[in-house]
Amino acid sequence: MLVRDIMTTNVVTVSSETTIMDARKIMEAHNFERLPVVDKSMLVGIVTKTLLQRAALPAVTTLNLWDISYLLARITVRKVMKTSLVTVTPDMTAEAAATIAQRHHVGATPVVEDGKVVGILTANDYFYKILNPLLGINESGKRIIVYEAGTPDTICEVMQIVKKERVAVKTEYTAGKPEANIKDLYVHLDTEDVSKLTAIKEQLTKLGLRVDIQEHI
Repeated sequence: MLVRDIMTTNVVTVSSETTIMDARKIMEAHNFERLPVVDKSMLVGIVTKTLLQRAALPAVTTLNLWDISYLLARITVRKVMKTSLVTVTPDMTAEAAATIAQRHHVGATPVVEDGKVVGILTANDYFYKILNPLLGINESGKRIIVYEAGTPDTICEVMQIVKKERVAVKTEYTAGKPEANIKDLYVHLDTEDVSKLTAIKEQLTKLGLRVDIQEHI
């Protein structure tokens, strides 16, 4: 999966001449934590709530309310924005983009093509567009957990039984503790038929496998 498949494309930006007061209002209106700064269609920086708060703090501690409002209405984003940017490209894989974000400890990465912002990639994009579909969150069906079944041979055995019961599979993945040698198998089945679920569990149990059916996904 590529960055362009999951990025948010309707990106709200500000110019470097935007006042920090206006930038803060835009963030609050959209419930954003950060805004790309764009001049003449080119990305020049990024401003965050934290940077805006830091910029306002000296004024808050030394000036009266009138002076604070006057000052904040005149300080521009250019004075506080971060210019050392971590960006990704739309044709990069989502995994590579996540690695870059984690390596630099950033919560969002502007997506840039030829110097222009074409999207932004945030933690929410990973959750809603990758993790939620993978885990089947808010979808119908039931998930079974087959413990210590994350090997190719065992996965094939599990799938043969699921196929025998004529149940479709929505998603399947393996996961476990980092130190575990064998991972557990998670299978999201496209059914809530108790008789089919019971039949699958019974057959897997006969193979010596430990199985749980999750009631809530």
